[in-house]
Amino acid sequence: MSYLISDKYKEWEKLCEQRFRKLKQNEEKLNSFFIDLYDIADELDPQVNDSDITVRRAELQREIKSLISYAVGCIFGRYSLDREGLCFAGGKWDSSAYKTIPPCHDNIMTVNDMENGLTAAVIDFIEKVYGSDTLEENLDFIAEALGNSSDSRKTLHDYLQKSFFADHSKVYKNRPIYWHFTSGRKGAFRAVMYIHRYDEDLLSVLEKEYALPYQAKLKDELHKLSEEYIAAKGVEKTKLRRDISRMQTLLLEMEGFLQRLHQMAENHIKLDLDDGVKANYEKLKDILV
Repeated sequence: MSYLISDKYKEWEKLCEQRFRKLKQNEEKLNSFFIDLYDIADELDPQVNDSDITVRRAELQREIKSLISYAVGCIFGRYSLDREGLCFAGGKWDSSAYKTIPPCHDNIMTVNDMENGLTAAVIDFIEKVYGSDTLEENLDFIAEALGNSSDSRKTLHDYLQKSFFADHSKVYKNRPIYWHFTSGRKGAFRAVMYIHRYDEDLLSVLEKEYALPYQAKLKDELHKLSEEYIAAKGVEKTKLRRDISRMQTLLLEMEGFLQRLHQMAENHIKLDLDDGVKANYEKLKDILV
């Protein structure tokens, strides 16, 4: 049994092609039947264009993005590898439904670095599902499908940071179920939540357990850069000056974000999903993408 995603894709591609060809063949048979029935062979052609077939063929990048989206769903508890179909979309939470991939405990996953948060969780998902022996090959295959195979982990991280939410919103017709918190245009701080697990205490957890510690980490990095700058010379000093300026910009963005987040956390904002995603998104828009 293969545990390579590339082999699984080939199996899926073959199945999709078989379904596509079967449907096309059936439609052309029906066309021929009615053409013969009404004796209109001079007017119509029974052949059907591939673009008119409603069953889609496999497409590598789309399927890999779907796999990543499913992994994110398992990480947040929307899906479970131990149950078929949708596992949680509101209602009573059943922790016994999750054996293979336990969902994140507080409904928050950061997307700030590769070693922690969502990127690390997706990599862990790939390893648990397909095995540690094939992890690197599978990550390389995913990265290649996403368009950059030079560094598979960084490619996956960049996708989760910069493109996943846009793709997700498009699939859900601008009614996303995973919401992307961000400090601002520079992206000093990023995190994701699943709206069906949101509660009025989540913003306080986001502030105290994630945003404030990350701000402290950035301050530590700025302090180290400043010390290195003092001892540096020439070209290295110029590079460190740019790094310090960038870090100061990120910290300034973090300060504004934390002010907005703190105010919202104190207000204990409630969401009512019966009002629809758009109305609820408006309540938190100042800290969302």
